[in-house]
Amino acid sequence: MRRILLSALLLLLSAAPAGAGSPGVTVYAAGSLRGVMTALAKQFQEAHGIAVNVTFGPSGLLRKRIQGGERPDILTSADMASPEALAREGLALPTILYARNALCATGRDKLGLTTENLLETLLDPAVRLGTSTPKADPAGDYAWAMFAKTDAVKPGSRQTLEAKADKIVGGAHNSAPVRGKHPVAAAFEDGKIDVFLGYCSGNLPKSVPGLVQVPLPADLSVAASYGMAVRKDAGPDARLFALFLVSEDAQKIFRDFGFVPVGLP
Repeated sequence: MRRILLSALLLLLSAAPAGAGSPGVTVYAAGSLRGVMTALAKQFQEAHGIAVNVTFGPSGLLRKRIQGGERPDILTSADMASPEALAREGLALPTILYARNALCATGRDKLGLTTENLLETLLDPAVRLGTSTPKADPAGDYAWAMFAKTDAVKPGSRQTLEAKADKIVGGAHNSAPVRGKHPVAAAFEDGKIDVFLGYCSGNLPKSVPGLVQVPLPADLSVAASYGMAVRKDAGPDARLFALFLVSEDAQKIFRDFGFVPVGLP
């Protein structure tokens, strides 16, 4: 919470450089934020008359685009590492923690998937496992963090899971819609995977019939902290939007979309 308050105050009190920024706000946002960020941008525009233009993609790849010279006002990442890297390089203000998430498992209901039998199910040679792409997308990094914990439960599990995981989304060449559908939904429909490790805020069970979502067991649980980078010379509109994202109104919207808010009483 201290990180949120100090960074938000910095944004509020720091005067934007003269002539900095342009009307409207440009945001690069993690793909897992598509639903909630669309709703937040709409509410902000209705309240302030300021347009918010959002580009969605894997956080790691969006960070690389910024490091390569692209200049969005804000990066809303699904991890802390990407925005903190931009801050260390002098490209952004101190990182703001604006939401949290967690890793869940989504699988075919015929598997009888539960929190208690999750590891056993994932280790079944007949069960096809899908993940996001590590290093390009934090969801993949969180899945690999979960794999690292499995050896303490059943030795050798980490190597087995890393070897069988099919990185079906979150990379440079596998994030586009498939037949107009999310790549993970298409992978389930095409029979490529039986279980997917992704964010608990995901709505796969609602979009693909016959799926269930379960939380990870406590000894394998992986939390996800979402950090925001605001460009150092971002204008007043962008700074106002950044403050809006940690406001009580915005945090309630995060909660409604399945995220864990960090700025509610």
